[in-house]
Amino acid sequence: MKFLLHIDKVFRDLLLQEDTDNDKKITKDDNGPKRFVLVDETTKAEKVIEGTYHLANLLQELAVLKEKKMELAEVDLSRIQEEPVDRISRKIREDYWNELTRTIDKKGLLQILQDEKTTNEIPTLYVSAKDKQGVKYFQDLEKELKNFKVSVLPEGYTEDYVATLNTKPGILALGLEQKLYSLQGVPFVVPGGRFNEMYGWDSYFIGVGLLIDKQLDKAMAIADNFKYQIIHYGKILNANRSYYLTRTQPPLYSSLLVDIVKNKIPDLGWLRGHLETVILEYNTVWMVQGGRLTATGLNRYKSGGVGMPFEVEPGHFDDVLAPYALKYNLPIREFEQQYLNRTIVDAELDVYFVHDRSLRESGHDTTNRLIDTCANLNSVDVNSFLYKYEKDIAYIIENFFNASIQIGDLIYTSQDWEAKAVARKNRMDTLCWNEKLSMYFDYDFINGKQFPFEAATTFFPLWAGLCSEQQAKQLVEVALPQFVKMGGITGSTQASTLNFPIDAPQRQWDYPFGWAPHQMLLWEGLLNYKFFDKAQEMVYRWLWLITKNAVEYNGTIPEKFDLESSSHKVFAEYGNVGTEFDYISKEGFGWVNASYQYGLQILNPYLKEELNKLTLPEDLFKD
Repeated sequence: MKFLLHIDKVFRDLLLQEDTDNDKKITKDDNGPKRFVLVDETTKAEKVIEGTYHLANLLQELAVLKEKKMELAEVDLSRIQEEPVDRISRKIREDYWNELTRTIDKKGLLQILQDEKTTNEIPTLYVSAKDKQGVKYFQDLEKELKNFKVSVLPEGYTEDYVATLNTKPGILALGLEQKLYSLQGVPFVVPGGRFNEMYGWDSYFIGVGLLIDKQLDKAMAIADNFKYQIIHYGKILNANRSYYLTRTQPPLYSSLLVDIVKNKIPDLGWLRGHLETVILEYNTVWMVQGGRLTATGLNRYKSGGVGMPFEVEPGHFDDVLAPYALKYNLPIREFEQQYLNRTIVDAELDVYFVHDRSLRESGHDTTNRLIDTCANLNSVDVNSFLYKYEKDIAYIIENFFNASIQIGDLIYTSQDWEAKAVARKNRMDTLCWNEKLSMYFDYDFINGKQFPFEAATTFFPLWAGLCSEQQAKQLVEVALPQFVKMGGITGSTQASTLNFPIDAPQRQWDYPFGWAPHQMLLWEGLLNYKFFDKAQEMVYRWLWLITKNAVEYNGTIPEKFDLESSSHKVFAEYGNVGTEFDYISKEGFGWVNASYQYGLQILNPYLKEELNKLTLPEDLFKD
């Protein structure tokens, strides 16, 4: 049924009555009557809309029509009464992915150049000198657009050169593709609405969601931009901004390729090109001794660059910088600026920031697990990802290239890559597995011992498939209960956070916060080892949390959650992206969107019904 309404009038009346805290949303925190009467302009029929969820849906539908400048329009009541699970999933599939899609081309740059993070006096786009087509395209565009500068990155640029760009930061070009009438940017999907850059590991999880939602072309475009970055910038970047040129992200490129080929077998030329680039990245980014490869035979995160990371807000490191400001007899803001600009160089402080930059390379920015120690650790997460690389490369060579492929002068066989995976598993069993505690721990290769921090990354070997059946059983039966809260697993156990000073900053990747990638990797790991009932439970817990917050808070889908309070109201560093919007959430948050769609693929029909009713997980899953 549809009601014909005066959109502006109903919109104003609804907000006046129900949005009592004036935040331009209708949420459980508002104190209105939670009952609104619609009157059809033609038939004068009435329809009563009741409850926070349905009133918020009405507000959202009206907001869409207002944006279309429609004065008198029909509102579809079925959309207002839509079941929560159906509505959330539909909006992700039909709206959110498109709202999060960007391109680096003429059309896309008009939006991107307005980004406050492009803080140069003249918004600047950096293009690799290797990209001859891109250099010409963007230099032609520079002549056409006003207040826009193109700068060509020299081949073989150094870390010192990258440091000079901190005074003139800008966006980095990504791939272009020839369409029927013009060159266009290869699309990418950003994490959230305030972002205009492509993030490394976010993009993998987003790709999982895109594949589920039958958007294969966009998932393949993510892979194409990964390939572009490796060829032109030497690595998959933390994100395509100038100050990330020395920093990569968790290696998930091969996993995206395998997900794509399991979805639909692509052109073998396309696949071969990507396989070559995956192997190039593996060899040149991850397996260089003294860089990200250590003498143990295992890997670490080890970002390049010197000094403070450019992207943080002034004051973020005050607790770290204060003793050094005192040492140099300077006010802290002045010391911060001089250190950032490298007019002051302090070797001891530089070591701290090697670890900090490496921590940000891990994607876990920040966690007490990695503060001031990251580059000293053979971390469980990166070695699980690289084990998966070795298995994925073996799988692709075996199944698509007759078990052997020649790249340049070298011949690679699936058997060789399987052997690499076995060797890594054996080293992780020796150095990272803790039989007594039934967990994997990062290995501190400087001090020759495990780093005793209980993190959700202990479940990554389940996802990668490197556990024995017995190790998997111990992880699920002994370790997992220590992380489980009502709405999923926390980034660390509470016990691990108690080892740090009570006045220390609350790190967003630690207890009590919950993140989509941790949940998704856990679910797949549980399925790998046939813990099907436990997978159903863990999926339900997280989807219940997302659904509950969307129902109670005007469709909010945030970056992360506080699992102690089962809320998106997070009080930790960096706030919570995805919670600030007027009237309607247009894009959700990338990997949370993906986790919802992925979880629904796993969840059985009975639990989906319970999810719509917001039945508490504790009422469904009892020991």
